[in-house]
Amino acid sequence: MSASRTARRRRVPVPGALLAAVLLAGCSDAGAGSGGGEPELGAIAVNPATASLSLPMDAYMDTEADALRMGRVQEGLVARCMARYGFTYEGVTAVEHAPAAAAEDRHAYLFGLADPAKAAAHGYDKTAGEGKPAKPPSPKLSDSAYTVLHGETPGGGGQGAPPAPDALNEEDAARVDSGIEVGGRKVPAGGCGREGYRRLYAPAKDSVDLLFAFGLAGEAHDRSKGDSRVVDVLRRWSACMDKSGYTGIKTPYEVVEKLGLQSDLGGAKAVSAAKADVTCKREVNLVGIWYAVEKAYQQRLVEENAETLALYEQQRDARFKLAASVG
Repeated sequence: MSASRTARRRRVPVPGALLAAVLLAGCSDAGAGSGGGEPELGAIAVNPATASLSLPMDAYMDTEADALRMGRVQEGLVARCMARYGFTYEGVTAVEHAPAAAAEDRHAYLFGLADPAKAAAHGYDKTAGEGKPAKPPSPKLSDSAYTVLHGETPGGGGQGAPPAPDALNEEDAARVDSGIEVGGRKVPAGGCGREGYRRLYAPAKDSVDLLFAFGLAGEAHDRSKGDSRVVDVLRRWSACMDKSGYTGIKTPYEVVEKLGLQSDLGGAKAVSAAKADVTCKREVNLVGIWYAVEKAYQQRLVEENAETLALYEQQRDARFKLAASVG
């Protein structure tokens, strides 16, 4: 191709960092290896600040800064791929347009709203005062640029159409024929977008899924919800909310919906409810107890999945080295 065209796409959300100074030591019971029984807990912190919480799975989670950095590297890999076909690719990452971020609080809302200052100032509005990243306009791609980026012709992925050829990892991609050529060159399976992802996150067949640790953290959270100690503290939190005039609310995750606050998360009604919510959490030490339980379940899962997590760590180190070499 003689003329260089510009292709721009919006940043695909990177699973953001989810789950950072140890407050208590959680230890597993005798059945920890098999996942049986409720794990024993160490000392339970009293109303710890969420920014001070540290969970076992944190070690396997990218920080927000890491995720943004890797997002830029991934877009660089996509740009290199697009350049092979004569297109100039301009990736857009939130970090390039967002205001400077405050120190990361990975677990700010893990157990629902827990910060008294945030409750009093903003109610349930999580984004208040943070500003919003500016989104530069995304020009319409030419048909050829679209095809190279996505690995399918415009409109080719309509309802009822067979999925475009793709591959789970770059090793397999070498053997997958996309069936598409642009400018006399075969387009990679899934297009340059998928090639950039695979090169960074799935270079080989044994690549551990990027969301593996995220999934384990979610599993630990689900297990913790049924733990008798969490069930008890939720019952006591709910009773406290009843006394405060907010009846019938069983968990912190349903406050907004049950009270119909969705349309005005930072309004006076939301602030009043949020203050009661956090006050009740502190009265029963919900964060301290639930954190101790969740930590114990995470530790159990770390032990049960030690081999896969060790492989994931090795692959993440390799990924960071690749990022440094191409970034």
